[in-house]
Amino acid sequence: MIRVAVVGATGYTGAELVRILSVHPHVELTMITSRQYAGQPFSDVFPSFFQRLDCRLESYEPKKVADVADVVFTALPHKLPMAIVPELLGEGCRVVDLSADFRFSDPDLYEKAYEPHKARAFCSEAVYGLSEVFAEKIATARLVGNPGCYPTCILLPLVPLVQRGWVDLSHLICDAKSGVSGAGRSVSLATHYCEIAQGFKAYKVGMHRHRPEITAILEGLGQGRPQLTFVPHLVPTIRGMLATTYVQLSEHRQESEVRACITEAYAHHSFVRVLPEGRFPDLAFVRGTNFCDIAVRLDPETGVLILISAIDNLVKGAAGQAIQNMNIMCGLDERSGLEALPPVI
Repeated sequence: MIRVAVVGATGYTGAELVRILSVHPHVELTMITSRQYAGQPFSDVFPSFFQRLDCRLESYEPKKVADVADVVFTALPHKLPMAIVPELLGEGCRVVDLSADFRFSDPDLYEKAYEPHKARAFCSEAVYGLSEVFAEKIATARLVGNPGCYPTCILLPLVPLVQRGWVDLSHLICDAKSGVSGAGRSVSLATHYCEIAQGFKAYKVGMHRHRPEITAILEGLGQGRPQLTFVPHLVPTIRGMLATTYVQLSEHRQESEVRACITEAYAHHSFVRVLPEGRFPDLAFVRGTNFCDIAVRLDPETGVLILISAIDNLVKGAAGQAIQNMNIMCGLDERSGLEALPPVI
């Protein structure tokens, strides 16, 4: 059994980690921590776990965590993990960090998008945890920077095409929508029920921090620097994310060629589902799962390639992909503990 700790277990992502790990067949969940709720049973914070997971939350102490865990998930806001990940690595733990702190191999890019980095030396060591794309590097990593939810949703359909040089990187447009849980569990007027229930709005237009993350990964594929217009939107649903990306192809391709390219790239990865012609992703079909559903449509009038992808932002966009990365790091089947299907309604 793999001994696992979750540091920051009471945010939405941390709780989702606990939910999935608690039934993982190869995991012993040995410690869960919370600064705010230390000493309380987890089931007091999340009553749905009553009589299923009543263990107490603990304060974070690196030596104590390292004594009981082989793998540690840090489910904390950015800035906090950079202070504790080095000490966990020093204690011999392997770490999957779900913040932005170790997603950029170049700390200058991180600092441009976020703030000064206090553990710059570890950025180049961290492996970007887009499971289906970087599995070989993830397998031997001791530190994985779990991708953001928008980057996961947007990159998965794009990467196989960019790798083949089929995409004109000078003009990418992505229109993406996220459920409110993407904003986290902290109370905020912007995500108050009365403020969002009947609304639908764009936010952080042209300035979202996930754009440099996306462009850094695409540029790293060696086909040039992408010019990406990225507009995120908030939709009045709890969970789920859908991205529509508009692509100019570098030369003419048939729609069937594009679909075959993406299908072939993920043929050995069960969590990417390339939909058949005429079928398109729906948030309802990925809710609660680690799937990314992808559809392809080539506009016959304009020649623009339209890529549509959908994930559950809390699972494939966060906790599920983190556990998929742990599975890869520990030599397990990447599907272990993650094969739940969505509810039918």
